[in-house]
Amino acid sequence: MTSTINTIEISSLMIILIPVAFVIWLQYKWSLDYKEGLYAISRMLGQLLIIGYFLGTIFNTDNSWIVVLVLTVMVLVSSWIALRTVKIKRTTLYIYVLISMLIGCLSILVFVTQGVLQLTPWYQPQTMIPLASMIFSNTMNSISLAAERYDDEMINNKNYEDARNIAFRTSLIPMINSLFAVGLVSLPGMMTGQILSGVDPLIAARYQIMVMAMIFASGGIASAVYLVLIKPNSKLKY
Repeated sequence: MTSTINTIEISSLMIILIPVAFVIWLQYKWSLDYKEGLYAISRMLGQLLIIGYFLGTIFNTDNSWIVVLVLTVMVLVSSWIALRTVKIKRTTLYIYVLISMLIGCLSILVFVTQGVLQLTPWYQPQTMIPLASMIFSNTMNSISLAAERYDDEMINNKNYEDARNIAFRTSLIPMINSLFAVGLVSLPGMMTGQILSGVDPLIAARYQIMVMAMIFASGGIASAVYLVLIKPNSKLKY
C-alpha cells in the first residue's frame, strides 16, 4: 500500500467548525451551559495547536527526562480533570485518583512498551507519548464515570459494596461498548490513521488489538483501585 494521507489546509479545517458552532448555538437556544462547550472547543484548539508545535521537538529528543516530565504532566492533569463532574471538592479526592492513575496507567504502559513493543530506547518519545496519551485519556474517563456514579450512589444511601459494584460496572460501559463495536461499527483512531498512512490493514489490526486491550485493562484497574482506596471514607462527605 502507498501513503494516501493529505495535508489539511487551515482554510479547509475551518469548515468543520461550522457544525460545531451549530451545536453550541443549540446549547444556547435551549438554555443550556453553552459557555462550557465554547470553552472546551477553544481550549481544545489551543492545546492541540500548541502541542502540535512542540511535539516535533519532543519526538526528536534523546533525553529520557523530558519524556518523564511530559508523562508526569499528563498524569497530573488527567487526574484533576477526572473529578470534573464529581460534586465533592476535587482536592478531597485528588490523591486517590492520582494513585489510581499511576497504578493503572503506568503498569499497562510498561506492559505495552517493554513487553509487547520492546522499545529501544525504553523512552522512545514518538511511541511512548502517543500511547501514554491514549491510556491516560481513556483511564481518566473511566475514573470519572466511577467517581461520579459512586458519589451518586452514596448520596442515595447505598452501602459501600453496592455503590462500588455499580460504579465499577458503569466505568466499564464505554470500553465494553467499544470492544463490541470495533471492526463492525467503528474503525478506531490508531487503525484508521495507520490505514490512511498506507500501513497494511492486518498490521494495523494488530496494533489496534493492543490498544483496545491496554485501554480496557488500564481503565478497569485504575477504576478498581480508586473504588478500593475510597472505602475508608465511604461515609465521609455524604
